[in-house]
Amino acid sequence: MPGQRSLQESQYYAHPRNAFWPIMGELFDAGFDRPYEERLSILTGHRIVLWDVLKSCRRPGSLDASIDDSSITVNDFAGLLHRHPGIRHVFLNGKKAATLFQRLVLPGLAAAGPLSCRPLPSTSPAYAAMPFEQKLERWRAVLEASAA
Repeated sequence: MPGQRSLQESQYYAHPRNAFWPIMGELFDAGFDRPYEERLSILTGHRIVLWDVLKSCRRPGSLDASIDDSSITVNDFAGLLHRHPGIRHVFLNGKKAATLFQRLVLPGLAAAGPLSCRPLPSTSPAYAAMPFEQKLERWRAVLEASAA
């Protein structure tokens, strides 16, 4: 789920210390120096879309660890993949997204065809255990997949 700042601004990864847009800036020239709609357009041009694993949940604050598991509703990935059969890669931003996707979404996608699902290190400022350069190196997988 988006953090409070992202929800307030209706923009993915709106927190200025989140590494997502700086990483997209390095990989696709879609960084904070561009208007939000332009960043999205650049990613779409590289066959990248942003979507949350969760459609809704209760969570005080912005930390994924605070998500009330009993309140979780997942997004309709089966429907998304049916409408867009060219999707072959799903990259998951952080451990919580990966865990929820594997537990709640992946079992319902058996008929969706071949799908590569790859967890990546969280770009959240709360995940400070890995420096930016290491996160960037791992996130290069998105660039490689978009070029294939």
